[in-house]
Amino acid sequence: MRVQLLIAQVMAMTMMMVKCSDITSAVFGSVLDGMPAAFGDFNSDELTDVFMLRKNGTTVQIFLAAEQEPLLRPSSDLSCTFRRLVEGVVPGDFDGDVFMDVLVITFDKEEKLSYGYILWGGNGWLNCSNEDRPVITMKGQPLALDYNGDMIIDLFGLDEYNERVFWIFDESRKPPKKVPMDPPLNLPLASISQPHSNAYLDLNSDFLADLVVTTGKHFEIWLGVEQGFQYDKLIKFPISKNFNGVLGQTLYLDVELTGKMDLLLPLCFDTACTNSTIMMYSSDKWHDLGVNLRDSDNVLWGFVKGNGQRYTDTITLRGGDFNMDGYPDLLATLKPTTGKQTRSYLLENVACDSCENFTRKFQVKWQALNPFRNETAMAVFYDFYQDGILDVILVEVDKSRNSYRTAAFKNSLDYDANFVKVMVLTGRNNSMYPISPGSLGKKKRTYGTNLPGPSIAYRTTTQDGSPRNAIAAQLPQSAHFSLNLPYTTFGLGRTPNFVDALTIGVAGKCREWPQIIPNSQMVMIPNPIMEPSKWKAQLFVTPSKLILLSAAALTATCGLISLIIVALYWKERREDKLEKLQEAHRFPFDAM
Repeated sequence: MRVQLLIAQVMAMTMMMVKCSDITSAVFGSVLDGMPAAFGDFNSDELTDVFMLRKNGTTVQIFLAAEQEPLLRPSSDLSCTFRRLVEGVVPGDFDGDVFMDVLVITFDKEEKLSYGYILWGGNGWLNCSNEDRPVITMKGQPLALDYNGDMIIDLFGLDEYNERVFWIFDESRKPPKKVPMDPPLNLPLASISQPHSNAYLDLNSDFLADLVVTTGKHFEIWLGVEQGFQYDKLIKFPISKNFNGVLGQTLYLDVELTGKMDLLLPLCFDTACTNSTIMMYSSDKWHDLGVNLRDSDNVLWGFVKGNGQRYTDTITLRGGDFNMDGYPDLLATLKPTTGKQTRSYLLENVACDSCENFTRKFQVKWQALNPFRNETAMAVFYDFYQDGILDVILVEVDKSRNSYRTAAFKNSLDYDANFVKVMVLTGRNNSMYPISPGSLGKKKRTYGTNLPGPSIAYRTTTQDGSPRNAIAAQLPQSAHFSLNLPYTTFGLGRTPNFVDALTIGVAGKCREWPQIIPNSQMVMIPNPIMEPSKWKAQLFVTPSKLILLSAAALTATCGLISLIIVALYWKERREDKLEKLQEAHRFPFDAM
């Protein structure tokens, strides 16, 4: 009987531990039909808002982040509806007025064309545009970048004539200027693959973001120059001539913490995706990371190729440091090779001592996202509590009703880890909203919005005294629901040391900040852009659990010592009082 009672108590405790990770109601309240399409700080309060798709993907609505529950709140004033299906959302400043605008991409099934609309943003409002007058017409989805270094977001992609072009925006809010991409000498421009893995990030460490273009057989590397891009080289896909499989969307991460960006390419060697792996391009070579996709029940899983559902038009990996050890982990959607139910899993970045020419690999953590065991179409990292710890947003699928449901998973680390969180803004200002000194407080700044392409790197020393450096790119991709966060979070593990140096590069310029406090959230404003010494940085320090526990222990110790002192003082006074009473009742023998 006692054993049964003990087992029941343990099971109850386990259930309580599991349930505490599901924070869906605390995050979304009762609004669970929104599908994440992009992230951005729309109202400039240093909280990351979520751009959601609702009403079967025809309505774009902004869920504003809050510090009280529910943590994501839909705003009826920040919503626009379209006739066609929305296939992409790109937040950014497209007119240079420091307020966030929203590029919405819709798809016409009959014409096989995509149309882009700009929802012009203002100080707390959003202007829905006329669907009959698209700003751009294109094939596929565009890449957000800054072509000319004016801190106004531009686009790159294919126009309706299947030509590579840049769409250059300015302050006028007029239709953008089209600039064709000039082909290199003796090299015709191949067609961009659809879907693609085009990216905008610094690959040669000159602090100018470069352009990666995905074609049917290779990656084209175009190095950034002051105005535009210059062709550099090709990187061929790691496939043979007889390849009959599926290529996914490439992810760009510093997997081994070498201070250089690696290319992670998920692929299936067959059309059914029964044999899947992740290839990593590092040190000018492709390496097969050999991910073991067989679970504890001996069920073999594989990537999900395009199946007509939301988020699975291409194989997509999403990166972030889930366990805060410094090495970026992955989220991937898989399905069993003998079934059809898709689920999202965490792939943890672990050491690989037996690997040749590389030192890290990815290991599937089959139980990491419990209790979510329903069918899911996608999972993406998000920091709900603004504490530097990455949580997870999941999209669950109900095939019987042909509907989707959002869910939220709280990442509860079992140890105290440190981090550095960095967000780089455009640095523009607006004369109608002047900046006063020290006005970077919430809902007061007008320093700009999300900026694609900056490189963020750091150097530090681990607990064992070995040096560590890493690099990341901010918003390198914007197509096919890449869902990059508008900030970079570096996990530092249990290292309590100061970060030796944090380097941020924008538009060919850079600045280094020494001795950054761990558990800091840093907002960087590159203004003026040509004078890095004048770039501003605001630092917000989040106390770690260890510091809070130490403060609590210190307070308890001081309280205990105070109680002992009070008790001893009270005891001494009581003894003095008794001694005086005895003196008062003593018989005066000297008077006889």
